[in-house]
Amino acid sequence: MEIFNIVKDNKRSLREKSTPIEDTSDKKLETTLLDMIDYLKNSQNPEWAEKNKVRAGVGLAAPQIGINKDMLAIYFKDEDGTEHQYGFMNPRIISESVKLAYLEGGEGCLSVDSEHPGYVYRNYKVTFRAYNILTKKVEERSFLGYEAIVFQHEYDHLKGILFYDHIDKKDPFRKNNDAIAI
Repeated sequence: MEIFNIVKDNKRSLREKSTPIEDTSDKKLETTLLDMIDYLKNSQNPEWAEKNKVRAGVGLAAPQIGINKDMLAIYFKDEDGTEHQYGFMNPRIISESVKLAYLEGGEGCLSVDSEHPGYVYRNYKVTFRAYNILTKKVEERSFLGYEAIVFQHEYDHLKGILFYDHIDKKDPFRKNNDAIAI
């Protein structure tokens, strides 16, 4: 399992748009994406994270490891212990809810070391199409709530967007009473 050097937000490459993957059966990219999932999984083990001097993460996009290709990984366990594990190539959002959601504690990012307090409003539900490396096929999926927020955060990386770009500069904790706090 590879320990990645995470690209930080002061690097221009993190602001560049990623390119689509032409061959989703490319073994090197597939291995990299599987390693990204393993990295996330291991980063959530406090002993492993401390030993390897990494921060825990739930999502990782290829630009964050220096590869400006359209792929992202997600791994987390919810409150009941259910694993959410994904490796997507060429994701494309095809619909979004009008309803918004946000993380009450704010968002963080493995590529961002400084604090950026404030709310990041995202769509509560997203439907997207992507090649899933775990099933080896193109799928259409919908994510809700926390899962949707994590997906959109990583998807933004593919577009050169960072979470703090969404924070209202004048009023970072502006309340949107119609949005769901998570």
